This record gives sequence, C-alpha cells and structure tokens, in this order.
Amino acid sequence: MKRSIEDELNRWKTEPLRMPLLIRGARQVGKSFTIEKFGKENFAQTVTINFELKPTLKDCFRDLDPKKIIRELELALKVQIRPGITLLFLDEVQFCPEAIASLRYFKELMNDLHVIAAGSLLEFALVDKNISFPVGRVQSIYMRPLSFLEFLKVMDEDQLAQFILDFEWTTEIGQAVHERFMELVKIYFFIGGMPGAIAKYQATESLQDCQNYLMALINQYRTDMAKYATKTQYRYLQILFDRAPESVGLRFKYSFIDPDAKSRDLQTALDQLTWAGLLSPILATSAGGMPLQSQVKSKVQKLLYLDIGMLQTALKVDPLLFFREDLTLIHSGALAEQFVGQELIAYANPHDRMQLHFWEREKKDSAAEVDYILPLGSHIIPIEVKAGPAGKLRSINVFLEEKKSPFGIRIYSSTPHKSRSIISLPFYLVSQLPRLYNGFFT
Repeated sequence: MKRSIEDELNRWKTEPLRMPLLIRGARQVGKSFTIEKFGKENFAQTVTINFELKPTLKDCFRDLDPKKIIRELELALKVQIRPGITLLFLDEVQFCPEAIASLRYFKELMNDLHVIAAGSLLEFALVDKNISFPVGRVQSIYMRPLSFLEFLKVMDEDQLAQFILDFEWTTEIGQAVHERFMELVKIYFFIGGMPGAIAKYQATESLQDCQNYLMALINQYRTDMAKYATKTQYRYLQILFDRAPESVGLRFKYSFIDPDAKSRDLQTALDQLTWAGLLSPILATSAGGMPLQSQVKSKVQKLLYLDIGMLQTALKVDPLLFFREDLTLIHSGALAEQFVGQELIAYANPHDRMQLHFWEREKKDSAAEVDYILPLGSHIIPIEVKAGPAGKLRSINVFLEEKKSPFGIRIYSSTPHKSRSIISLPFYLVSQLPRLYNGFFT
C-alpha cells in the first residue's frame, strides 16, 4: 500500500540536518509495514529490532553511547550497520525505554546513521518511565489510518483520486462520476482506513470478512489495554472503550459512560485511550480568535473514534443502511461526523498531533452548535455535516452572523453547490478544503 507518509520519509532521508525519526500512532495503522517498505526501497539494508519479539536485545541499550549500541547489535545479530547504507529500525520501542532515551545521542554522536523508531504505546513509556523527550534532537511523525484519497489509490482508482486533486470551484461533476464517488465513500464508511481491513476487502470483496476482521481488531485493542493499565484502571478503560462509540457525535458526559464511576477515574481512562490513539477529543471553543486552543472550554468536548470502519463495527450498524440511506442520517449522523473528523486529521500536518474543535453557544432558547471549526488562512470556517436545504442550517448561519466569517461549509451526499454564504461539498472533497479556500479568494 502506498501511503502519503512515504513522501515525508523520503524528505527526511535527504535532510542535511536530519534527526532520528519517531513514528507515532495507534497499533495496526501500518507503521512497521510502511517503514520496512521504505527501507527496502531506499537502503541496501534494513536492520529491524523488534523489542516485543526479541526482548533480549534491550540489553544492547544499557549504555546510551550509540557506537557501543551499534557494536553490540552487530555482534548479537551478526550484521554490519553502516551509515548511508543501513536503515536502523527500532520497532515496538516502548518496550525498551533506554532505546527511546538513546535517540538523542544518535543525533549528537552518530547523526550520519538513519534511525527510525516506532511504537504503538510510546506515550505510556514516556510518562510511566519518566523519560524526558529530547526536544530538538528527535523528530516525530504521526501516522493515521488510510485517508479516503489513499483508499482510492489502493483500490486502483487513480483517475478518481486525480480528479479530486484537480477539482476547482468551476469544475462540473457529472451524475455518473458523482455516483461512483459516493459508492466508494459508502464502502469506505463500512471498511474504514485500517490497512488490514482494506487488504481483506481487496482479497475477498466481502464486507462480512471485513467486519469480522474489524471485530477481531477491536478485541485485540481490549487485550492491549492490560499492557498499560493497573487492574483498577483496566476496568475503566474497558468501560470507556466499549461505550465511546455511542458517544461519537454527542457532547461527551462521564455519567453516560458509567453513572457510578468517579469522573477523575474516567478522565484518566480517556487520557490513556487518547495516548494510545484510540480516541481523539474534539474540544469546544468560543472561536473568538486564533489560536482556537486559547478559546477552549476545557470541560466541554466530544469524541472521535480511531477509525470509521471500527466505529460502525462497534455500533453493529446494518450494512444495508450504507447503500439505502443518506450517509448523514445513519446512526443520527454520527458516522458522517466521524468521517469528516477522520479526514481532517488524516490531511493535517503529520509532524503535529492534530486537535479538532467544535463551536457551541449556550443561550436560553437560542442554543447552537457547529460540528467542526477549522482555521483556514486568516479566517475561522464553520463546517456542518448535514442533509437538507442549506437555508435550514440554523447553527452555521448563527455562527456566520456572530463571527463574521466569509462563508461556511456544509458536507453532504450531493454534488457541489453554493447558496448565499454556504458552500455545500460532497464527502469525497473534504481533503481539498484548504486548497479550495485559497481558490475562493483568488
């Protein structure tokens, strides 16, 4: 599978002031596969150290001097590790905190060697082992499930992917092309962006096989929780993980998860599931200016799940609904909001952990809420995920009036349309929002 992050890896390879690279992301999003593919295509040799499979190799990192580390690895593995020729890949690095700590010294003392580290539970190692993250000496990249554009390319729909990349405000989309796009969007809604699920669909074209895989993956995540939690914490993690799918699209309330649990225990569980990459809080903001983070209402949030395929599996959505109903209406719109949020994160700067925001106004007899608030250029743009006439989008119109934004965006299942100050775009064009914003003012 060709992943967009490979472009970042290729840039990193030739950077003159290159630092060791840390690939962060949830389990099973394709980190190891992509790094080993990159190594095979760009280096004469890739030496992979998997600390979960070979825990004895942790002993090679008892000394943080990279020259001593390399010497011991060479003896233990009977290989040569040579700068410019070898890619050293430290996989499941959370099982060896000393290896994480050693990265700064590879930068300082052996920066001609290409070193990449990856792990699914890195944040737990950094917190639990009290490792000081070497700012300025290690570069991080966040890896996510496949975006819809990546999905199209993997499905050999390169022409459709290029159509999206070339789309302009003046481009007309014929009904046949639109229906083909929406057919693929519906498949993506069902199987999501996890590489294993997409590979399963490519091999069998069976939605049931994909759902079985996704259910097994969800159960695997439940099992993983025991690796980073005490027995007491494990109980809260399971409760939150099991109830979180029903919270997507809604204002998050601890009482909904477990009315008998203390909010601080569930807050700890939420933090841990966020570190593991399984959940992403969407924070409420007053959107009075930028940065949005400075306007956050700390106790008001919604949740985004790791992947839409996993979400629909956890919710046990009837597969036929994806092909019979408007996508904005399935499970009260939660899956449509998940898709848009997941897409916004997928196309964000991979060097930064993307934080999503929504807008909420609490006034008696005049409450309003906008699904997503996105800073584009010098403006704050409201995004709603809704069906129906643009004139009935009350919340987005309230936002436009109060915040003086130039326009709002509605994501829905039909072809592009502009009505007054609201631009309606189909699901498959979410990736182009920043580019289309720039085109709106030129």
